[in-house]
Amino acid sequence: MSSVTKSVDVAVPVRTAYDQWTQFEEFPRFMKGVRQVRHERRAGSDAHRLQRALAIVAHPDDLEYGAAGAVAVWNEAGRDVAYLLATRGEAGIDGMAPAEAATVREAEQRASAAEVGVDTVEFLDGHRDGVVEYGVVLRQDLAAAIRRHRPELVVTFNHHDYWGHGTWNSADHRAVGRAVLDATADAGNRWIFPDAGEPWTVRWIAVAGSPNPTHAVDIAATFDRAVASLAAHRAYLEALGQDARTVLETIFGAPPVVRFELLGE
Repeated sequence: MSSVTKSVDVAVPVRTAYDQWTQFEEFPRFMKGVRQVRHERRAGSDAHRLQRALAIVAHPDDLEYGAAGAVAVWNEAGRDVAYLLATRGEAGIDGMAPAEAATVREAEQRASAAEVGVDTVEFLDGHRDGVVEYGVVLRQDLAAAIRRHRPELVVTFNHHDYWGHGTWNSADHRAVGRAVLDATADAGNRWIFPDAGEPWTVRWIAVAGSPNPTHAVDIAATFDRAVASLAAHRAYLEALGQDARTVLETIFGAPPVVRFELLGE
């Protein structure tokens, strides 16, 4: 998460009309009521089916603290989920030089992704851990990736200024998260970054770690895989003195759920 320290919101209550998806097989329209969504499902509509997702975050480990358990649920249901990281987390381990940390953390991220069924893990070049800059360059890189992967769903990490209990969010999370929001719109406009591929319209954005969650994914069946995914960041966890299972039990509660702020249709 942060390039130096990690703050997580550990207790964001979510019990809304939209927080009822134990299987999370379909994303309903964000502003529609549950009754109408259920009617559409009974009618056999596939308009809201999730087939492809692209998860975009700033650092190795962001997804493991935020959403890997949900990714495992989606992959087990036959969805195609890919990861894109803005940096290699090279400034994240105090006792390890950035060049070495970049290599170690990239390898750990690939091993981590494999634990939840993700085969495609990509890293951007030209964006430095700890000093990622929001702007046109980052938006173009992200829009190009979205156009290439063509996901219905984009997952990202908390872009808000604060975590749920008022702790200040890191600069990289805010920069990358906000660039993701803008890049999803950019990707659908053929006149913005016209050399970055054919336009693609994203249906939903799911923000993990948001202080304003609206939806949740039950990860009881995939919690052990989520733990293994975080534990794969061995060097990082050792530097922080953290135990993967203890951390995730604190974050996701019992029974464990991953909470998202869902934006979209």
